[in-house]
Amino acid sequence: MGKTSHNNFTVKFANVNGTGSSSANSMFMKSIFRMGIPVVGKNYFPSNIQGLPTWYEVRVSDKGYLAPSGSVEIMVAMNAQTYTEDLAAVAPGGYLIYDSSWPREELMARNDVTVLGVPLATMCNEKFDTARARTLMKNTAYVGVLAALLEMDVSVIEQLLLDTFGSKTHLVDANKTALDLGFNYAKDHFKCPLPFKTKASKKTNGYIMIDGNSTAALGCVYAGATVGSWYPITPSTSLMDAFTQYCSFFRKDEATEKNNYSIIQAEDELAAVGMALGAGWNGARSFTPTSGPGISLMSEFIGYGYYTEIPTVIFDVQRTGPSTGMPTRTQQGDITMCAYASHGDTKHVCLYPANPEEAFYLSVEAFDLAEQLQTPVFVLSDLDIGMNDWMIKDLKWDDKFKPNRGKVLSSEELENMDSFYRYLDVDGDGIPYRTIPGSHPKGSYFTRGSGHNKFGGYTEDASEYQDVVDRLLLKWETAKTLVPKPAVDFSKNNEVGIISIGSCDDAIREARDILEQQDQNLNYLRVKAFPFTKEVQKFLDAHKMIFVIEQNRDGQLSKLLITETEVDPKKIKSIRLYNGIPIFPKDVVDKIQLEINAGQAA
Repeated sequence: MGKTSHNNFTVKFANVNGTGSSSANSMFMKSIFRMGIPVVGKNYFPSNIQGLPTWYEVRVSDKGYLAPSGSVEIMVAMNAQTYTEDLAAVAPGGYLIYDSSWPREELMARNDVTVLGVPLATMCNEKFDTARARTLMKNTAYVGVLAALLEMDVSVIEQLLLDTFGSKTHLVDANKTALDLGFNYAKDHFKCPLPFKTKASKKTNGYIMIDGNSTAALGCVYAGATVGSWYPITPSTSLMDAFTQYCSFFRKDEATEKNNYSIIQAEDELAAVGMALGAGWNGARSFTPTSGPGISLMSEFIGYGYYTEIPTVIFDVQRTGPSTGMPTRTQQGDITMCAYASHGDTKHVCLYPANPEEAFYLSVEAFDLAEQLQTPVFVLSDLDIGMNDWMIKDLKWDDKFKPNRGKVLSSEELENMDSFYRYLDVDGDGIPYRTIPGSHPKGSYFTRGSGHNKFGGYTEDASEYQDVVDRLLLKWETAKTLVPKPAVDFSKNNEVGIISIGSCDDAIREARDILEQQDQNLNYLRVKAFPFTKEVQKFLDAHKMIFVIEQNRDGQLSKLLITETEVDPKKIKSIRLYNGIPIFPKDVVDKIQLEINAGQAA
């Protein structure tokens, strides 16, 4: 492997689902983080309960890159069923660690990979009494092996054990014993450290490790959401689990000890969004989390919320499709579905966080937008953001924050009005005034999902109907001035640009660094919201060629840009990476170079 390299490698764990490996793998990653070294974890797990292969990939990057590298330097191969493919995944010059309690001569098949056998099961069988303990401690033992090989600070791992298990001293002691077993075996039998190793740093100061479903749920709490309705679906379930946990701490009335929130598990997704809309109509800040199949079922009520102009927030933690697809793999396949959800002419505000940090801030913004615009607002995350551990900057909060409730008439304002008409555009921005039920008799109106006129009355008159839906389009124009602007990195010297969305961001930023080293400089715009703001059109106009990078088969973002902007479609070069795995920077580089070379050849 050449000279020693610090803090720049990937470790991949190949396990059997249901063997308790997740805790040990996470402990390894978090220990590196606590050593001050930038790190990120990606979990590739099956949708069944147990028995199938699962992988956990930890990338250590001194430069702070958070996309998977596409290269594995160390493979911890603990699943006999996947030995062959796990060995094949190791980079030349890399290492494979396996449980040599059961020798496997075929693992020596690659001359460019060093195989390190550790009798993990044998050691744990001798030290621990129960079958469960032997299985679990085997995982901790291989963390000890890695600690020796990578010259990790064992005291950091031991402190993490204390923080994790607290007063459960028997668990702390058992894990310390297993950790020592692996560490001492590696020290006695292998040359330590490897040509790449860890070196304590301070680059994680001011950062935390957290997943996007947790930060989105925290955003709901800080935004003032008090009602959450849901139906369980991977990968969004943990968002509501986190919200429940946060509310149990933050949303208790100190005097009465009663809950100041309501969480309802509905019978299906259609009922869940109906409950959220009902709460929004009644004045609460409400939301529902789901994934693609849930959005499909919600479509009727989503259209109802759009037409009756009721605020709520819908979190779509995207997964692969169509149909059931692969529930535990990531994708960006719901972009167009959410943009135009429901029958008839609808357009919905959508926000696109790139990581758990933005999932927090955009969640807060989503509730403000929903009430300002009086409409359902989507937050489109994905499984990679929602369920994986990311290193993000400490979240900040302004205690002076006040929710923007939009145009809500008070009882005093209603008292002084001659009459109130729910769907009348008074200000010319397409947004009418609304009332909270029970605030004043003058504020009462019928909420109609059927044809209604600007006064809130039932109608099937052609011109009255068209007047309302045309006003909704005017409100859409107002939305363009309110939604978050894109993130832009622009230089006038570059004629080629990249547009992307969501969790593609880290792979693209690293790919741009690689391309820059090859004297290929590309501008970059990351869309944060739909409708597209004027900055998107300006970026499109400024380039001769634009690569649109996204994680779906059909180029949904590309099509949305072509449909909703004035871009020349010939400028757009669609790059689609959609196999369910977070995208690799190398794949982005390869596809861009392929397109550029093809253009030069032409």
